[in-house]
Amino acid sequence: MSSEPFRTFHYHACAHAFSGNFTRPFSENIDVQAASALPIIGGHGSSRVENFRFREFVSFRKGYTHVSGAHQDDGSNNTLVTSTVEGLNLFDVVTADRIVARLYSKHLPDEPEGFITMVGSKFENLRIAGCETKIKLNVELFEQVPTFTKAKEEFAKNGEFRKIAEHPFQDGQKLTKVEPSGVILCSCVKEMDTTCPGVKAVGHCFAVPGFGKIFLGEVVIRHGERTLTMVRLEIGSAVSGKGTSVQAMVNGRTYP
Repeated sequence: MSSEPFRTFHYHACAHAFSGNFTRPFSENIDVQAASALPIIGGHGSSRVENFRFREFVSFRKGYTHVSGAHQDDGSNNTLVTSTVEGLNLFDVVTADRIVARLYSKHLPDEPEGFITMVGSKFENLRIAGCETKIKLNVELFEQVPTFTKAKEEFAKNGEFRKIAEHPFQDGQKLTKVEPSGVILCSCVKEMDTTCPGVKAVGHCFAVPGFGKIFLGEVVIRHGERTLTMVRLEIGSAVSGKGTSVQAMVNGRTYP
């Protein structure tokens, strides 16, 4: 019998293309579209939805997700999760040719966390009310914080990462300290602007009169876990509700 203790890696990843619910002028949920979840043993999974339409409010031409996890020859456990929507149309206010969320985690032996990258995530031709938008992702910064531990260290340095993480909604409430079991919420969007009259950019949010708020590139960082939501909606007008589009989440850990 081997003297080495038994160890195994538990994979975890999930993604979806769209989900939402409405509270006005009716109460109705939109089931999660193109959802994929990775088994704890790893493997591969995918899902695809085409020509989706909910009333005249939400539509997309294609939505597809993919999850995979496998052990590598260098002893690491790698996980990939992607979510993509093509031809998105939200109330004829938010449109995009393609939006991609991509998270890749490499978990080395004896490391408490996997190293996570979002390289490959992108917006293609996102428009607000038909107007051009300028969206630039800060992928370089997030390559410097591949783990929760690194994110905590960067937050404590009072540098660029703290600026985006301490006050993500610019609502007067600031995060002053990140606890070991805490959470960091920020956005991977470095620059965003639009030529649309009346639309204001506040932090990582576009506020559209008579529509609501559109949050872009939201990142939630916990120990060993990261979630990327490319579009989150808070609709508040004659029609009210919430929604998410193009979301991916990855973590995983060794036991014991």
